[in-house]
Amino acid sequence: MKTYGKSQVKINRNRIVSVVFACTASMLHANAAEPSGFPYGLRDKKPDRPLSVAMERLYDHYPAPTPEKNELFSNFRYTRLEGFDYHNHDGTISRRDPSKIIRVNGKYCVWYTKRHTSVPPRGPGLGTDTIPSTDWDLSEIWYATSTDGFTWEEQGLAIPRPLKPKVGWRSVCTPDVLVWKGRYYLYYQGFVEMSGLRGDFCPVTASVADSPDGPWRPANKVVVDNGAAGTWDQYAVHDPYPLAYRGKIYLYYKSEMNGPPNPVRAQGLAIADEPFGPFTKHPLNPVINSGHETTLFPFKEGIAALVIRHGLEHNTIQYAPDGVSFEVAATTSLMPIAAGPHVPDAFADTGDGRGITWGLSHFTNAGTRETKHSILARFDCDLSRDVHDEWMKQTEMFVKPEVYFSQTLSKKQRERIENAAKQQQRE
Repeated sequence: MKTYGKSQVKINRNRIVSVVFACTASMLHANAAEPSGFPYGLRDKKPDRPLSVAMERLYDHYPAPTPEKNELFSNFRYTRLEGFDYHNHDGTISRRDPSKIIRVNGKYCVWYTKRHTSVPPRGPGLGTDTIPSTDWDLSEIWYATSTDGFTWEEQGLAIPRPLKPKVGWRSVCTPDVLVWKGRYYLYYQGFVEMSGLRGDFCPVTASVADSPDGPWRPANKVVVDNGAAGTWDQYAVHDPYPLAYRGKIYLYYKSEMNGPPNPVRAQGLAIADEPFGPFTKHPLNPVINSGHETTLFPFKEGIAALVIRHGLEHNTIQYAPDGVSFEVAATTSLMPIAAGPHVPDAFADTGDGRGITWGLSHFTNAGTRETKHSILARFDCDLSRDVHDEWMKQTEMFVKPEVYFSQTLSKKQRERIENAAKQQQRE
């Protein structure tokens, strides 16, 4: 009988382990090359195998199959602003609808709707020449500057209400800014009647200045009008939002294409060669089928859009390589309302848009029911090709239970459910 020393046994054991490891590795390599199921780990490249509709969509429809690699996905973080006074939040002062933010001479500049009235809004039935019907009635356009985007200094009135019957005599609101050939242009809604009488029936007008500080010279004319009777934008042309794109001015706007009780907002596009027009509405309007306000920015060769609140595609970030053919690029939550982002290349027209990382937005439900008004806030995100913030790419949002409980049943809903339960007990 042959015997082996301890060293020989150890060597043989090592050889056996090596052989087993090699065989196992070979089997794993073979299985990795041809898995029986969908391979573990989402890779950037689409697997060469039959896929479900959902997985086909993941690779074919979205910019990347995972949130952290999708440059058009982000969550949003919010910060209270310093520097704005709201008169103890009694509802007499409201700031809302911030414009895009531009940087001039070392300072950030923003324009917004400001209402400063003796009383809060009272509805169209009680509205007068001094009592506002809505939060944006009897408003004017003010502006503020900041060095850091957190603390702002209100500079004063930019666009006052003109004398009747000029466009905007009742209210001027919802501004946005364009820088074009060395001049500054503000586009805004000009009300010629009290808000609420026919919804928010008002055209878009504009003013021009040689400096962000003004003085602003009004066009004194309608720049983008409501659509013809029977068309989708016959009742509203709101939230004008200009960008420089493909050598022209692309002005996006919102309208309400489905009236009460189930309104649906959508977004259209009007194009011009010069800031005061004429603007030609795109024949494929509306180019975005959802969204309450307009927030867009150059991205790569095209235009990206934040689409919030209304419509089937609300809470999405969309992208159009031609500025017209928008597709959903990502879904997200807690999106900024009426966002005015800082878009450094909004007017550069480079065909290589870099994206955004922050801006201002508004909340319209500050105060009580009797003192309801709007406040401005800062949002931050990572929708930039030059920044990678892993925290902004997280899909889970943990909020306090009170946030969920604030979305409670109405009294009528609760009664319906309780009555149905009682009826079941009797049966």
